[in-house]
Amino acid sequence: MTARIIDGKMVAAELRAVVAGRVASLPFSPGLAVILVGDDPASAVYVRSKDRAAREAGIAARTIRLPADTSQATLLAEIVDLNADPDTDGILVQLPLPKHIDTDRVIQAVDPAKDVDGFHPLNVGALANGRPALVPCTPAGVMKLLHHAGVRLEGTRALVLGRSAIVGRPMAALLLAADATVTIAHSRTRDLPSECRRADVLVAATGRAEMVRGDWIGEGAAVIDVGINRTADGRLVGDVNYAECVERAGAITPVPGGVGPMTIACLLENTVGAAVRRRR
Repeated sequence: MTARIIDGKMVAAELRAVVAGRVASLPFSPGLAVILVGDDPASAVYVRSKDRAAREAGIAARTIRLPADTSQATLLAEIVDLNADPDTDGILVQLPLPKHIDTDRVIQAVDPAKDVDGFHPLNVGALANGRPALVPCTPAGVMKLLHHAGVRLEGTRALVLGRSAIVGRPMAALLLAADATVTIAHSRTRDLPSECRRADVLVAATGRAEMVRGDWIGEGAAVIDVGINRTADGRLVGDVNYAECVERAGAITPVPGGVGPMTIACLLENTVGAAVRRRR
C-alpha cells in the first residue's frame, strides 16, 4: 500500500481564497497585529509569512517589532494598547519569547476575543468543554486536512502523540468533539509503538525528528505529521519517518507542505471570525 498524500498547500490555498472572499464582502478590513520580540531567524521568517498572507487576504496586518531586551512591563503595555484599539481584531504574540519574559502572563494579558492563537485560558477552557472558542491554528488546520482527506472520525481510534498546550491537548479536544475515541501518548507512555499501531488516526507532534517509524503505523491509518525539524545535513523533516510510513498509511501529510501552510490559513480564518464577532 502507498498512502494518499494530503496536500496542505492546496487545502490552505483554498481556505485562504475563501477567507479573502469573506473579507471582500465585509464593510471593514479586519485588523491583525503581530508582536515579534527579538531577532530569532525562524520566528522572523514565520512572521513575514503571516504578514504577507494576511495582506493578500485583505486583512490590515501590522507587525510590531521589539528588541530582545524588551522588558515584560513594556510588552504587557503594548498588549494593553492593542486590546483597547478598536481597529485591532486579532492579536498574536510570536512564540517563543525571550527567557526573561513570563510567557503565560503574556498570553493571559491578551483580550480573549482577540486571541487569534487560541491560547488564552478562557479559550482553552471553552474548547475543553465543547463550547465555541477561538481554536489554536495548528490543531484547527489538522482537522481541516482530515476532513479534506475524507477521514471519518466518528468511532475511530485516534492517537495524539504529544501533550503540549499548543498542539497536543487542543488536538485531542477537537478529535473528541468529532466523536473519535482519543488517546494522548507521550514520552512516558509504555510500549509507544504498540499504542501507535492501534490508531486509525495518528497525529504526531513530538518535536523529535523522524521518531515515528514505519512499523509503528497500522495498515491504512491516517497519519498527520505536525513536526518540522532540521537535520544535521540541513533537511526539513517531520516527526514521522515519511519514507517508511508512506508505505503503510492510508493517507499522510508531507513535511514540508502538509500542516504548516494550514496554520497560517487558519490564523487568517480566526482573525476574520474574531473581527465579525467583535464588530457585530
